[in-house]
Amino acid sequence: MPSSILQRAAGSGLRLMAALAFVTPLLTRITIGYAFFLTGRGKLANLDQFTGFLSALGVPFAAAQAPVVAGLEFVGGICLVVGLLTRLMGGALAGTMAVALLTADKQAFLTSWLPTGDVGPLDVAPWVFLLLLSWLVLYGPGKLSLDTLLTKWLRLGSEG
Repeated sequence: MPSSILQRAAGSGLRLMAALAFVTPLLTRITIGYAFFLTGRGKLANLDQFTGFLSALGVPFAAAQAPVVAGLEFVGGICLVVGLLTRLMGGALAGTMAVALLTADKQAFLTSWLPTGDVGPLDVAPWVFLLLLSWLVLYGPGKLSLDTLLTKWLRLGSEG
């Protein structure tokens, strides 16, 4: 008898978690997408400063790369919020975070792994963003996204 109650409770718990599974990718996309939208908007509004920052870091072709990166963050952020081209935009934005970790945040990132400091890897924003973006690239945008809606629509269109 107790085994039956436990099985029903476990089954109910699993069904509830499956029903709520859409929340995690949705909140991840909205949060990280909004963050990129804001930083991209700021970089576009101050493109000369951003170009100078990239130049000071020694990034090659900073004048050409600055508007591309700023535009990617702005447009990519919007796309992530609505769940459009999630894997593509997530991969491109992950690339920018890898570059940030190799340039602007390199020392902070390396130091964060030392057991002697007060700062850990999760205190380095590009690392956290890279992890979240990698998760979105690998697992997708979730059920509540334009990507999922378009996929369903395109499958319907090809059958009719």
